[in-house]
Amino acid sequence: MYNGARIAAVVPAYKEEKMIGTVITTMPDYIDHIVIVDDHSPDDTSGAAKAVSDPRVTLIRHEVNQGVGGAIVTAHRAAMELGADVNVVMAGDAQMNPDFLPDLLDRVTKDGYGFAKANRFFAPESFEGMPGYRVFGNIVLSFMTKVASGYWNLFDPQNGYTAIRTEVLARVPLDRVSPRYSFENDLLIHLNILQVGAVDVPIPAKYGEEVSSIRLSKVVPELMNLLFRGFWRRVWYRYVLWSFSPVALLLFFGLALSIVGLGVAVWVCFQIASSVVATAATVMLAALPLMLGTQMLISALQLDIQGSPSSPEFEPFN
Repeated sequence: MYNGARIAAVVPAYKEEKMIGTVITTMPDYIDHIVIVDDHSPDDTSGAAKAVSDPRVTLIRHEVNQGVGGAIVTAHRAAMELGADVNVVMAGDAQMNPDFLPDLLDRVTKDGYGFAKANRFFAPESFEGMPGYRVFGNIVLSFMTKVASGYWNLFDPQNGYTAIRTEVLARVPLDRVSPRYSFENDLLIHLNILQVGAVDVPIPAKYGEEVSSIRLSKVVPELMNLLFRGFWRRVWYRYVLWSFSPVALLLFFGLALSIVGLGVAVWVCFQIASSVVATAATVMLAALPLMLGTQMLISALQLDIQGSPSSPEFEPFN
């Protein structure tokens, strides 16, 4: 136990025959359960996990590969059945340093947050040694996830090193969360809809012998589609269905005015290109909707940032 809470480490594993033993043997003593999900690995990941003979280990093997998100969901459900109070996601490639587990767990067990997430990019030097395109990609993805999820206080959304209270997990429709590499992004959207207080925890990355199997050509379009749909789902539930908020009015009217203004501006440009002199009234017909629409969108953004669930809401366990 840790701070009076029963802790489960959930470990999605795919082709981790070499590293899964290290993950188990380096797991701290205060971890009560280690739930490993072999996501239909073609190697002997399950055999390597059994070989360690740790009584805390619960091993589950998928008969069909479900993706990292699917494996995490299976492990979360199993951990809740075992009676865990807090679940921590640990990668099967030993990339997540267990020495920093207390930093995550303290925020959930003592400080009252429902969800805590590691952030690798907590200082300028965190980007040192990373290729420029990856730095740019992380910044763009983090911003887009902020917009879609509404967690403006969080960064590094693809970091799966997380801790979450099982009472929060019980409210999340886990069967609707994306089962692939966009699991973390989609989970944030679901948590924001439930208005769960979340916090970033500065934790440096630990890289070992892991080899990434991510195909960007497949993952990026899937992720963009998920973030677009997730944004509108969040707006619908938080700002329309559950309480018709000024955010919804400002967003919808702002978009409508901006689209009208942009359409008129394009029409004016074509008129000018055809040697037709644009009058002041015609220019204002384009400029006024654009200005009003932009102001409304900025106001909606400000209200959304202010409404980001970033405060603790639970009592400590001990």
